[in-house]
Amino acid sequence: MKEWTKGIQINRIGQLNLSTPSTRNGTVDSQVKSNPRNNLIYGQHHCGKGRNARGIITARHRGGGHKRLYRKIDFRRNEKDIYGRIVTIEYDPNRNAYICLIHYGDGEKRYILHPRGAIIGETIVSGTEVPIKMGNALRFELLIYVIGSNQLGLRRNLEIDH
Repeated sequence: MKEWTKGIQINRIGQLNLSTPSTRNGTVDSQVKSNPRNNLIYGQHHCGKGRNARGIITARHRGGGHKRLYRKIDFRRNEKDIYGRIVTIEYDPNRNAYICLIHYGDGEKRYILHPRGAIIGETIVSGTEVPIKMGNALRFELLIYVIGSNQLGLRRNLEIDH
């Protein structure tokens, strides 16, 4: 149930193997698995892990686990009127959510939070006079109240406001 498209492994929705009781009747969600971009990730320092200043374990059964790389997410979306294309949909272990890699027309690449319903190959844009569509970014005063919204910010975005 796996396809390879230009070096990216695509999983289709499929049943899991019945090896343990927890995997029975489970399905695999359709997502793209690819390595994260090197210029959009960095290692996050996890302090603590149950040790004190001398490195002695003071809280048992803490620490360890797999090293997680932190993905830089573009919350501002200040690329005005430049169209971008969704290239990959990845799982972000730091946020327990999916993120999208966007290739903009000027060559820049950024991660955004995955809007529900967005698929690979769709185009998105941010600005003041863009169509109201899932994935597009508008100023809050231009939104219609009856549509579904995600990724709302309470602070003023200085790059978009003029």
